[in-house]
Amino acid sequence: QVQLVESGGGLVQPGGSLRLSCVASGDVFSIYAMGWYRQAPGKQRELVATITTGGSTNYADSVKGRFTISRDNAKNTVFLQVNSLKPADTAVYYCNADTWSGRYWGQGTQVTVSS
Repeated sequence: QVQLVESGGGLVQPGGSLRLSCVASGDVFSIYAMGWYRQAPGKQRELVATITTGGSTNYADSVKGRFTISRDNAKNTVFLQVNSLKPADTAVYYCNADTWSGRYWGQGTQVTVSS
C-alpha cells in the first residue's frame, strides 16, 4: 500500500501563488505515476496534472501555463506550483498515486482564492 500526505494549501488572493506538496510512503517502488486532482463544492473531482516516473507531464487545459507539476524521486515527493490563481481554482486538492496494484489518494488540502 501507499500513503500520501498533502500540504501547502491555504487562503490566497487572486493572482497569488502556492506550492502544494505530497509525500508518498509505503510501497513507493510500485508507483508509476502521480498526480493532482481537485474538487470544488458541488462539483466532481477533476484532473489537474499528472507526472510519470519518467517525468512526462499532462495538464488540464484550465491550468496550462499557470500550474507546474514536478517530482523529487529521491524524496518520494510530488509538487504542484500554482500561480496566477483565480477564484475558480478554489477547491480541495488531492494527490494521487497510480501503482500496479491500484490507485491511492491523500486526504486533500484546501486551496481558497479570495480577496
